[in-house]
Amino acid sequence: MPYLSRVWLNPLRTGAQALLRNPEKMHAAVLGGIARQPVTERVLWRLDTQQHRAELLVLTDSRPSWDHIIEQAGWTNAEDPQALVRDYQPLLDRIQLGREFGFRLRANPVAATRNPASPSARQKERLAAPRPRGVRVPHRTVAHQLDWLTSRIDKWGFALLTSPDDPAGELPAVRLSARERLVFFKNGRDTAASARRVVLSTATFDGALRVTDPDRARQTLLNGVGAAKAYGCGLLTLAPLTGS
Repeated sequence: MPYLSRVWLNPLRTGAQALLRNPEKMHAAVLGGIARQPVTERVLWRLDTQQHRAELLVLTDSRPSWDHIIEQAGWTNAEDPQALVRDYQPLLDRIQLGREFGFRLRANPVAATRNPASPSARQKERLAAPRPRGVRVPHRTVAHQLDWLTSRIDKWGFALLTSPDDPAGELPAVRLSARERLVFFKNGRDTAASARRVVLSTATFDGALRVTDPDRARQTLLNGVGAAKAYGCGLLTLAPLTGS
């Protein structure tokens, strides 16, 4: 049975700052909330930053526990609940043909190519292999990132609604609410030469959509979309449309 969790993080705490700076450390903390170790289930997560706190959303197959994150990075012993865990099945049951929702997706829009403009040392190594499969390069412009979404969403079981601000009814109801370039190091180090440097370009999309293929849409919600899922990308969340 899938569960969707919401955990509040206190950005003033040192533990929270360490997690917010490094998606690999956050991923490890998220996996630490799963009792079935080693973790073999699909786990998706996303950070939504607000003015005074950060919201961690996590989708799991089994019921998790977030006590360790609250103790490290939250408001310990606060009056308000710091973590909520909800059964995800009621939302999946509402995924029916023609239903409309608001959505949010933080993604890592990339394209595969064998001829990157400025390949990294690791990419050069991969491309020099006897049978190169190409490397991933990020879409960095707003236009390319929006095109990445609009060209794929039908394969995910959805269609974008048209923007209410467009009298012609041609512009899709989607906007880029955030764009980030994250640089961090793997293997638990910050500057060690043996640590692999990771550069991640993310885009957060907000908009409105309609369900066109319920079965495929449910699989999209459960499995996520795109690359860098371990680093907080790919979790598509739905909400009632404002005024509906």
